[in-house]
Amino acid sequence: MPPLAPAPITVALGDGIGPEIMEASLRILEAGGARLAPEFVEIGEAVWREGHSSGLAPGVWDSLRRTGVFYKAPVTTPQGGGVKSLNVTIRKTLGLYANVRPCVAYAPFVATRHPGMDLVIVRENEEDLYAGIEHRQTADVVQCLKLITRPGCERIARYAFEFARSQNRRKITCLTKDNIMKATDGLFRRVFEEVGADYPEIAQEHMIIDIGAARIADTPEAFDVVLAPNLYGDIVSDIAAQVAGSVGLAPSANIGERCAMFEAVHGSAPDLAGRDLANPSGLLLSGVLMLSHLDQGEAAARVRNAWLRTLEDGVRTADMGAGESASAPVGAKAFTQAVIDRLGETPRRLKPARVQSAPRVAAGNQTPAAAPQKETVGVDLFVEWRGDVGRLVSQLKALEHGPLELKMVTNRGVKVWPDGLPETFCVDHWRCRFMNGGAPISLREIADLSARAAEAGVEFIKMENLCTFDGEPGFSLGQGQ
Repeated sequence: MPPLAPAPITVALGDGIGPEIMEASLRILEAGGARLAPEFVEIGEAVWREGHSSGLAPGVWDSLRRTGVFYKAPVTTPQGGGVKSLNVTIRKTLGLYANVRPCVAYAPFVATRHPGMDLVIVRENEEDLYAGIEHRQTADVVQCLKLITRPGCERIARYAFEFARSQNRRKITCLTKDNIMKATDGLFRRVFEEVGADYPEIAQEHMIIDIGAARIADTPEAFDVVLAPNLYGDIVSDIAAQVAGSVGLAPSANIGERCAMFEAVHGSAPDLAGRDLANPSGLLLSGVLMLSHLDQGEAAARVRNAWLRTLEDGVRTADMGAGESASAPVGAKAFTQAVIDRLGETPRRLKPARVQSAPRVAAGNQTPAAAPQKETVGVDLFVEWRGDVGRLVSQLKALEHGPLELKMVTNRGVKVWPDGLPETFCVDHWRCRFMNGGAPISLREIADLSARAAEAGVEFIKMENLCTFDGEPGFSLGQGQ
C-alpha cells in the first residue's frame, strides 16, 4: 500500500516566541513521523502595522479553505481600540464553535498540588461577550452586548456530550452565572439540561461560575468535562492549566464543521522572544491534537510518548517548575532535541498515549424551537442625562401619550424612581421604562414616543422593545442585582 500523501495544513509563525516554538514543534512532529505539507501564512503585529485591521495578510482565508486545518502560534493582539482580536475573528469567521482544552497533571515530574487532575474544558467559542459588540453611549458609560443564542447553546452542549461519550468521560459540569444573568446564562443552562436528557449515562451537574472556578482551583480531581460559555471558559481553562502545572503546557483545539485550528493556550510572551527560554510544549501538544484530527494517530502517540519520557527524565524548561527527577532548566532548543532523541520510547510511570484518532463529533441538527407567541408590551428608553432624577422624570412624564406610561427609571440597573434611595450613586445613563400595564402596544406607538422625545430635546441613546414570549417576560424586571 503506497504511503499516504502529506496532509496540507496552514501554518502561522505568530509573534513574540511564536516563530521559535513553531519551528521546534514542526521539527518534533515531522521527526515523529507526521505527514504534513505546510502552507505558511503571515498574521499578527506586522500585518496590523501594514494597515490590515484583521491582522491577517491577504491569502490567509484562501489557504484555510484549501487545507481546513490551521496550526497557529500565538500572536500579540494590540490592546485598546482600533483592532479586532485576531483569534476571535478566525474562530467566528470559520465557525469554530467548540474550543477543547485538556488540562492534565504530570506529577511527580511537573510540580502540582493535584497529581490526579485530568479534566477537559469545552468552551463555547463564538458568542457571549466575545461577540465584541461595544458602544460608548455617554461621556461616562460604555456597553458590551452579551449575545447567547439557543442554536449556539444547543450546538456546544451536544458537542460536549458527544465528546464525553466518545472519550469515555463520565460527568459534565456546566458553569454559568444564571442566578444573576437569568436570561442569557439561564438559556445556556436550560439548553444544557434539555440536551443532557438524551445522554442519561453521563452524570450532569451545574455550578455557579464563581464557586465552580474556586473548586477547579481547589479540587480539580472532582471534575471530568467542564462546559462553559465563552468568557467563563476562557478564564477557567487558564486557571485549570496553571493548577495542573503550567499554562505553558496547555494545548487547545478549535473545532468547526469544516475547519479546525490548533494553538497553545498561552500568549506570545514578547519579553522572552529570541532568548531561547520559551517552552514549546503547549504548541507541540496542540500539534498532537492536530495529528489525531488528521487521522495520524500513530505519529500523535509517538510524539506524546516521547514528550512524556522527556518529562520523566527530568528535562524541563524554566516555567515548568522543579518536579521529581528535575535537573537545571534547559532552553527551548535543548528541550526540543531531548524530545526528538526519545522518539520511539514510552513513559515508564506516566500514562502512555494510545494510538487513536480524534473523535468525529458532529454537532447534530439543532432542534428548531416552536415559534412562541410574541407580544410587544413596552419599551426601555435609554437616556443621557446629568442632573436630578426628579427633573428627568418630569420631562419623561410629559412624553406620556395614549397607552404608554412611565413605570420605572433605573441607573446602572438599580431602580431610582419610584421609591429610589438617596444613597444610590448615579451616572449619566438612565433606563426609562414605558409600559401599557402589561397589555400589547404597537411599534407605531413606540416610534411616536421616540419622536416626542426628540421634539422635547430628550437625549435618548437607544431603545429596547419589551416583549413577552408565550406570556413570559423576555426582559429583566424591577431592581437590578
